[in-house]
Amino acid sequence: MTLAAQPRRPFARLTAALAVTVLLLSGCSQLGGGPEGGADGGAGDGGSSDGGNPAQPAPDSEEGLPLEELGTSAAQDLPTDPSTDPEYARYYEQDIEWGACEGVVADGLECGTLTVPLAWNDPSGTDIDLAVARIPGSEQDAGSLVFNPGGPGVSGVNYMESAPYMVSPAVLSDYDLVTFDPRGVGRSEGVECLTDQETDEYRAVKGQPISAESTQEYEKWGARIAESCEEHSGKVLPYLDTYSSARDMDVLRSALNSDQLDYLGYSYGTYLGSSYADLYPDRVGHFVLDGAIDPTLTMDEFVAGQAEGFEKAADVFIQDCLDTAESCPLKGDVAEAKKQLNAFFAAADESPVDSGDPDRPLTGSLARSAVLTLMYSDELWPTGRQALSAAMNGDGSQLLEMDDRSAERQLDGSYRTSAAFSMTAVNCLDHPRVADAEWEKQEAARIAEQFPTFGSNIAKDDCAQWPQAPVREPAEISADGAAPIVVIGTTGDPATPYAWSTALAEQLDSGVHLTWDGNGHTAYGRSGGCIEEQVDAYLLDDTVPENGFSC
Repeated sequence: MTLAAQPRRPFARLTAALAVTVLLLSGCSQLGGGPEGGADGGAGDGGSSDGGNPAQPAPDSEEGLPLEELGTSAAQDLPTDPSTDPEYARYYEQDIEWGACEGVVADGLECGTLTVPLAWNDPSGTDIDLAVARIPGSEQDAGSLVFNPGGPGVSGVNYMESAPYMVSPAVLSDYDLVTFDPRGVGRSEGVECLTDQETDEYRAVKGQPISAESTQEYEKWGARIAESCEEHSGKVLPYLDTYSSARDMDVLRSALNSDQLDYLGYSYGTYLGSSYADLYPDRVGHFVLDGAIDPTLTMDEFVAGQAEGFEKAADVFIQDCLDTAESCPLKGDVAEAKKQLNAFFAAADESPVDSGDPDRPLTGSLARSAVLTLMYSDELWPTGRQALSAAMNGDGSQLLEMDDRSAERQLDGSYRTSAAFSMTAVNCLDHPRVADAEWEKQEAARIAEQFPTFGSNIAKDDCAQWPQAPVREPAEISADGAAPIVVIGTTGDPATPYAWSTALAEQLDSGVHLTWDGNGHTAYGRSGGCIEEQVDAYLLDDTVPENGFSC
């Protein structure tokens, strides 16, 4: 029950998952948050992340500031349980017709569709179809294991191409591995916004440091994106919140002929999973939530926590680079090397680096995004050092290719999905911001100054001009009465900092917390065997791990 002997193919496993990199840079919130917003206690806790500059105080504490006015979720509070309500019977009585898949290649993969109501509080209204996929287990003793790879915005169906590098052979054998594109994602009424060419242009300018000029340019893009999304996908935008997707997942459970849901969720998938457990605690089967999100956080706490997390990850990456002196393009100590890295980004903003494509040189924004990609897995660091060294010596092709891969940009210039805009659509519904626009601007400036490597990227706010109001209040989830829910945190996780997993595990009535002492995003499939053994024993033998296990 270990993955230690499995082939290590970082890009095979991470190609789909690394789409979250551009999602991170393009979404109005990021992947998650924690009680204090950071891996060891919170952004703005007085620590210094750049090796020399003192931490800048927040403009004012967010505590006590009013949040945006909430709209109403069509799915969070329903008068009846849809699974027992005759008005929803036609959804819960579905059988999935499995057949061939288009545009996805994986051994044994089968695809189908699932019909759900667009508005869960109106079962007689419009329907939408969700794309579902499965790889049948060779033994199939344990039923179906549903997984979500994260985002929001990442296509679960596309991610099936990486399935053999995500779960152990024993789990693939015993379970049917099942996934779906959540509403608003990929093949499931995917959000349509900018054209491919416009997306190229947006990515090239998105991450520039905060200044009056760049802020004005970014606000123009924000308005353009909001208008385009409303024009092309306006009918679905109000109904893409995570509680709606959790209701959809219960229809999938029924279609799989399961009384309980067995579930594996990464990153945003932990937010989807905990939301399901909140609605249906009695239907929780084996639940594994890896790279957890704390549901109590506001948008601003998410942003501050991730800005700190990625800055700390940059410090670790830079130190590792310096320790391999011959192949590292950076010199000196961490503080000096970080200044060199940020100077390179700034120079590329002013004079983009040749990439071999005269129409798409490597801008500072694209370079930052590519380097941020490396923070997701230390397995990528050797490749990243080589690409960074080449770029700093005038060849930006490798960093551009890396960033294109994370953005799911294909060789013909098209984008496989509109994942970045799907993320914005979901997150702007799920997470309210502070209502004070001036406070928001001051907070963005603070984050950019305190966390200089990626802070200006992360502090950009796509939700400021979004056409839909948020519909969910930050609140704890206890899922009283649920079966044991395994929550995993990675100590060096930049995207979902470790404190967030601790917070969720403590909130859950049946939370079991596991810790991997490692770098990068999520643990299962990456820890070298120790977390895999615990999770596989739980999924396959019903052996609940010891709460507090660490390796």
